[in-house]
Amino acid sequence: MSLVRWIVACVVLAGGAMAQPIDISDYVADAGIENATTAVVVQRLSDGQVWSSNFARAEERFQPASTSKIPHTLIALETGYATPQTIFKWDGKARFLDSWNQDQALPQAFQRSAVWVYQEIAQGLGGAVMSDWLTRFNYGNADVGGAEDLQTYWLRGPLAISAEEQIGFLAQLAREELPLSRRTYAEAREIMRAEVQDTATLYAKSGYNLRRGQDDLGWYVGWVVRGDEIHVFAVNMDLSGFDAAPERQRLTRHVLDQLQIFPLPKS
Repeated sequence: MSLVRWIVACVVLAGGAMAQPIDISDYVADAGIENATTAVVVQRLSDGQVWSSNFARAEERFQPASTSKIPHTLIALETGYATPQTIFKWDGKARFLDSWNQDQALPQAFQRSAVWVYQEIAQGLGGAVMSDWLTRFNYGNADVGGAEDLQTYWLRGPLAISAEEQIGFLAQLAREELPLSRRTYAEAREIMRAEVQDTATLYAKSGYNLRRGQDDLGWYVGWVVRGDEIHVFAVNMDLSGFDAAPERQRLTRHVLDQLQIFPLPKS
């Protein structure tokens, strides 16, 4: 069941007034982005109000790419495989980004999307553990495949998740409703914190997926805490190449600004 249909069903069963989902495709167009190849979903947790730019695409599953580093980090912390102080030693092999080619503590590995660190974690914990936790999190199809997929399942599949399913997972994380310890929540928030304003904090993770024979895929997901209010968001979009990667954050920040959730800095 889609997020929108689930909200409607819950409200109807509760006998309350239905908060209609709001179409924000105009915000996507205002940002100069093609709506047909983009999904933007935002949900206010206090009343379940949803804003979406493309309801059909919001239900479509894609590989999560580096946004899976959110559950990946939670699993590493909760199982005790790593702490924020754990140092992962670089093996000396030059990789895609210069920032990956050095020793990494878990917070740096998350912020830099150092794939090799998360491959080491997945390999160390094993497929059964990763699959069990993703199932507990209700994270997309929770499918990590076989042994041959253990270091690529979030990039090449079979793991897949929709924007709406990202919203469901992030809502539980932001509300601290996942089966995790208080320490894991506290450590994860520190690792995920992306930006702080006077009255609001943004927690987020980007993702980029190289896809053969078609445009690449970009993700930006997370939540904003402003006072007692929490908004969760998930954006995915087709990208013409890595040079277009900043469009993920630019579109997200434009929408959050238009919805007065997390304003853009004043010029």
